[in-house]
Amino acid sequence: MPDLKAMTESRIIRMRYRGRVSQVPIYLGKLLRMFLYQNDWKVLPMAAMVAGLVGLVIRRRFFTTMEGTLMSAMAIACVCIWNGCFNSIQVICRERDVIKREHRSGMHISSYVFAHMIYQALLCLLQTGITLYVMRLVGVNFPAEGLITRYFVSEFCISLFLITFAADMMSLWISSFCRSTTTAMTVMPVILIFQLVFSGGMMSLPARAEPVTRVIISNYGLKLIAAQADYNSLPLGSAWNTVQRMRGNRIEEDVTMGQILDYLSNKEDPNVKEIRDPEIQKEDFPNQAGTIGELVDRINSSKYSVEIRNQLIHINTTVDQVIQLLGEEKVKDYIIETSSATERESAYDHTWENIVDYWSNLMLLAVAFALLSIITLEFIDYDKR
Repeated sequence: MPDLKAMTESRIIRMRYRGRVSQVPIYLGKLLRMFLYQNDWKVLPMAAMVAGLVGLVIRRRFFTTMEGTLMSAMAIACVCIWNGCFNSIQVICRERDVIKREHRSGMHISSYVFAHMIYQALLCLLQTGITLYVMRLVGVNFPAEGLITRYFVSEFCISLFLITFAADMMSLWISSFCRSTTTAMTVMPVILIFQLVFSGGMMSLPARAEPVTRVIISNYGLKLIAAQADYNSLPLGSAWNTVQRMRGNRIEEDVTMGQILDYLSNKEDPNVKEIRDPEIQKEDFPNQAGTIGELVDRINSSKYSVEIRNQLIHINTTVDQVIQLLGEEKVKDYIIETSSATERESAYDHTWENIVDYWSNLMLLAVAFALLSIITLEFIDYDKR
């Protein structure tokens, strides 16, 4: 195994007179050797294992219902952030002494960080490809057509890469100010919990938290994946599932005939219209003709309507009987449609503008964290360790 420390020190004199651009390939080569000889490649099988576990959980839920898709979007965003964080959380703090020596010998911090950006981008791209492949392997079915490109998978690949890369650059910055790997690994769980809480996926956030979410990777990642999965066009299955569990519940209530007549007189309600439209059955009302709606109108306009309206009717039935009376498919469609409408979010709209906006924000975050890494490392000579 090559002595990486000796090889690094042998380049110090050569770097003294090199420019910023010329130093980038030197450090990029060093990072690639560390990938091979210091087991940095282990992040790839870890990415495959995590993607497989998450894929097994979400394969029946993703792209099927609102709640299933939102849960899946959150899980995938967490996978990407997890991968990105583990890629770079220790890469700077573990060689802090070497960086200090090389910086004093002429190393440009910007060249060093830019080499990391290239290397980490390649690593994130590999993890993205592995994640998509493993998820397909375990049964996650992705749509065929994309909104911006011809293929959905190509757009989804861009999204997963940008989420992973932004998290990677965030961890690179954390590694730049942590003075030991132990400190870095202690800080990382706090950062992951922070990303989870402020993602907006687990709980609704107050308005005063809005400025914080603008720098939260998981917030953009969740919205991006939900928008690409066309969250707003999917049904909300939980409302109908709740009604299904209530089918045996009894409904016992006293209502007046007037309340029933008022309900059946609402001609604007499409559900009432379906009740009013059928023809009157002769066996039920031999002396009447026309529709049920016409019969209701005649009762309302009769001189006996005041007496009839005050009559009490005792209803004693079950939720299941009401569903069967109205028609199970009609009730199901109505509940799903109305409940889905209340859960729609403009942030999850399946639009070109939303997706490109989230891509841009993730890229800006990645660049911002890289710049912060450069600024932090410029003060490494003041490190008294």
